[in-house]
Amino acid sequence: MSVNNIKQNLLSVYEDMTAVERSIADFFLNNGEMLDFSAKNITKLLYISDATLSRFAKKCNYKGYREFIYLYEKELQEELNERNISVLTKRVKYTYSTLMEESFNMLDEKKVKRVSDLMNSHSRVCVCGMGSSGYSAREIQLRFMRLGMNIQAVTDSQMIQMSTAILDENCLLLAISLSGKTKEIIDALKMAKGKGASVVLITSEIDVEGKDNCDEVLYVATAKNLDAGMKISPQFPILILVDVLYMYYFENDANKKMSKYRDTLSALQGGKANNKREKK
Repeated sequence: MSVNNIKQNLLSVYEDMTAVERSIADFFLNNGEMLDFSAKNITKLLYISDATLSRFAKKCNYKGYREFIYLYEKELQEELNERNISVLTKRVKYTYSTLMEESFNMLDEKKVKRVSDLMNSHSRVCVCGMGSSGYSAREIQLRFMRLGMNIQAVTDSQMIQMSTAILDENCLLLAISLSGKTKEIIDALKMAKGKGASVVLITSEIDVEGKDNCDEVLYVATAKNLDAGMKISPQFPILILVDVLYMYYFENDANKKMSKYRDTLSALQGGKANNKREKK
């Protein structure tokens, strides 16, 4: 519950309050600074009794003044913090918050589960993307390789063509194109399907060309000019989806995945130790 919601709550019962209770409500509705909100100080400041303050809080649907002021003070601090954020920073925060909410609203967990099953059932995964989608492809490779997956990120146009040309029925192509218009990715979908590979596309474009060549299409949230990185990182909505996909993949035989994770971690730590010895 935010301060605005708390104030709306006060206003919703305002007409049912006594004159004294309204004076208390007016104080909290109009206040905009952090004060000493202790019952002792407020009763002294407003010339009211502890009992009146308690009745006021209960009239507002709180258990007592302690609960009311705890929520009010907490959310007031958040509101004050907001005032210290610049307009530009607020825009970024708003964009992230909007994309975050939209990402989970449009998340199709049944599809995510099916894609997770495809990743588990294929011996090799090729994840491709170009530009900002290529950065996401590399992140996916890093995350899932740590769990023992045989996965390769391909982000160069010619490499995408060659990599998809040698796929077969044992392979899964995970393609990423936020715009859904990247020619190399659209061509890769068709070629991979022709080779018998399973195909998954991550995109924000509903009517993307080539979706008929896909076994699954996972949609992510988007904002104007997001794929160009005009305001925030274009990878953000993709990585939200990847985090959910990662959890589904991990939970399928979690013990084995954790064992693989420990193996890769041990290999990394061993490599660092060898590098230190070589430097000495």
